Amino acid sequence: MKKIKSLLIANRGEIAIRISETAKKMGIKTYGIKTSKEPNAFYLQHIDEIIDFTEVLSDIPEFLDINRIIFSIKEHNIDAVHPGYGYLAENPYFAQKCIENKIIFIGPTPDAIYKLGNKTIAKQLASTHQVPLLQGSNGNIRDSKHAKQIARKIGYPVILKAASGGGGRGMRIVEHEKDIEKMFRMAQNEADKAFSDPSVFMEKYVRNPRHIEFQVLADHHGNIIHLGERECSIQRKHQKLIEESPSVALNNELRSKMSKAAINIAKASKYRNAGTVEFLLDESGNFYFMEMNTRIQVEHPVTEMVTGIDLVEWQIRIAQGEKLTIKQQDVKLNGWAIECRINAEDVQSGFTPYLGTIEKIQFNKSKYCRFDSGITDGSMVTANFDSMLAKLICFGDTREKAIINSLNALNRLQILSIKTTIPFCKAVLNHPKFKKGEISTSFITKDMKQLYHQEPDEELIAAFWAALNHNVQLDIEDKTYVDYEKGKNMTPWLLNKRLKSL
Repeated sequence: MKKIKSLLIANRGEIAIRISETAKKMGIKTYGIKTSKEPNAFYLQHIDEIIDFTEVLSDIPEFLDINRIIFSIKEHNIDAVHPGYGYLAENPYFAQKCIENKIIFIGPTPDAIYKLGNKTIAKQLASTHQVPLLQGSNGNIRDSKHAKQIARKIGYPVILKAASGGGGRGMRIVEHEKDIEKMFRMAQNEADKAFSDPSVFMEKYVRNPRHIEFQVLADHHGNIIHLGERECSIQRKHQKLIEESPSVALNNELRSKMSKAAINIAKASKYRNAGTVEFLLDESGNFYFMEMNTRIQVEHPVTEMVTGIDLVEWQIRIAQGEKLTIKQQDVKLNGWAIECRINAEDVQSGFTPYLGTIEKIQFNKSKYCRFDSGITDGSMVTANFDSMLAKLICFGDTREKAIINSLNALNRLQILSIKTTIPFCKAVLNHPKFKKGEISTSFITKDMKQLYHQEPDEELIAAFWAALNHNVQLDIEDKTYVDYEKGKNMTPWLLNKRLKSL
């Protein structure tokens, strides 16, 4: 394999910026795609050269147009492509087309993507390599009658899952037999719509599990290591919202068992590059293989923070044929890291996407916090893309300090004119059970009475901002007022502090 000198980032938003930063650090020229849906996107400012797709007339979304992307790579003599996550990241056909056109695909082989992307095949691989599995169907469900037969055998509750794809789509929990026909149809329809594959399989449903995943790196020379675990149990509708590394649920013995299972899955599929093996951990300490994601994960920064290893850099190095120079004994988990996903969503309306234009975004970085953002002042939030705007990742020597640093950072983060998940993240991090590490994938529905955190003086701050928006000086105790020009540049946290001092 040749050394990569140029790279197309076939993605957008914060992950495009993230990949570009590492590529430039390695001396690699970066290319990005300009689309008609966001021609002034913030990520384009971080790319060396832009490929304009705005004039392309096609029914296929730009980041899914394989033929156009391959043509552009060859037209510009680009060495490699990094798909990020989502879009074509787990598309075996795209990976194969890259190989056929002598383009380096930064990711695993097409065969590994196919086998691990189809959950029924992945479960069969796990079964033959002594990786624990939940009871369930041996392959896809044929029809609702077949679904009833399997459910009776393993016992309710059960969960139906899409054989292809993920992200919580195509999943349905079934508590009683009377609901299985309806849920089977719904799961099939959603899977077909999301992944163009209506195939679903069935597993025993575990109540109140924890979601634990292991990051692995594998090169082309037979070396495979893991970089410890991440806990992703804070979820809504099977979609992750807050992640951390390491997990309070694992001791050294359990960590050793789960990491060996993750390595076995990677070996069984002849895996290359970065990947994530996901498990469910029940209340008795039993773990079960769920799936393997054949790409970089949204939550990869928490692993980078506690290990000091740049995952994107190693993705590129492995793709150009380098051997892993990191041995398993070199990997140490130092301290604790927590990631909060900042989504444009109205939490009080069931996490519905919130559209609009971002008037202002402000965040003062610190040595304890990293802010991966795909937005800037004036960015538009539309229905064309996922609702995630940014990721706030904070570190501490201990979990307690990581929580404190995260809350302080959330108080400093200001995104004006749209609703976001910032108040939700504050509510979780302030929750007594979260602080104790007593969490599960049902935490939001089971343990949270209120989905947002309200500051003690939030109403006063809101009134203050309303006054500023109308360019009105706010009289306090008759004679004292807050200067408009100075006040409008303050975060709510600083305003709160100042108002109290007055």
